[in-house]
Amino acid sequence: MKQLRIVFMGTPEFAVGILDTIIKNNYNVVGVITAADKPAGRGQKIKYSAVKEYALENKLTLLQPTNLKDEDFLSELKALNANLQIVVAFRMLPEVVWKMPKLGTFNLHASLLPNYRGAAPINWAIINGDTKTGVTTFFIDDKIDTGAMILSSEIEIALDENAGQLHDRLMQLGSETVLETLAMIEKGNVSTTIQKDDSEIKTAYKLNKENCKIDWTKSTIEIYNLIRGLSPYPSAWCFIGDKNEEWNVKIHEAKMTLEYHNYNIGSLICSKKEMKIATKDGFIQVLRLQFPGKKKMNTSEFLNGITFSESTKVY
Repeated sequence: MKQLRIVFMGTPEFAVGILDTIIKNNYNVVGVITAADKPAGRGQKIKYSAVKEYALENKLTLLQPTNLKDEDFLSELKALNANLQIVVAFRMLPEVVWKMPKLGTFNLHASLLPNYRGAAPINWAIINGDTKTGVTTFFIDDKIDTGAMILSSEIEIALDENAGQLHDRLMQLGSETVLETLAMIEKGNVSTTIQKDDSEIKTAYKLNKENCKIDWTKSTIEIYNLIRGLSPYPSAWCFIGDKNEEWNVKIHEAKMTLEYHNYNIGSLICSKKEMKIATKDGFIQVLRLQFPGKKKMNTSEFLNGITFSESTKVY
């Protein structure tokens, strides 16, 4: 059995779940690398990453380099004398970093590679209407998410599941897969599979304002998948226009109905407690939404304080 000395690299909540599992299974984590502190929100207060919060609570050695090629950082990293590095939702590493430990550097990615390489694999699996996804561990190379695969584990995606719920299940699955990967490395019996590229591979593009906007000319199922694939964060959005007013509205939760109707696409149909929007082959019923400057609200709660005219359009 190899004695592992691990450096862990990660930033968001997803990475914390994996790090916590490694610690609780008594692995020797000699150092944690996470993003530098950033000002966030309206008050621009300094915000620690989720991984930093965890490292401080658990008194782990912490490094926060702004430049991964900086000589001082590389010296500090080398001094930790790790023989293995684990990366979960961090950033691209220079070769000098990923080649440093004797046993290599492996990454846990929240997709079944080679599909969904990139920044937002959990969101895009739902947005694209996939019925299964999973996690993959692989040894890092000089490109993004292309290295030789060690293990992959698969789960089903429920039709009503959102990105937040899938995130939590993949974090659990990822923790188990990392433990299996560590056991193989300890025993020295790792075998890898080279990723095969083809034209059918799906990409996990970075989410931005443009690809989070709802296109109401698409099918009901495509719109529904976008809403749940971006919930709870960063949220699907659209405009609601009534007379001379226009609002940028986030839709956090919805249901869909497939049925023939005579409404124009984007027509808003409201009762005292219900709001639905006409699509080309049905309706999207809005369950939770957020108007600018307001908190998230259930639709019934929101409709208590507002009345739309019959000419209101969603676009």
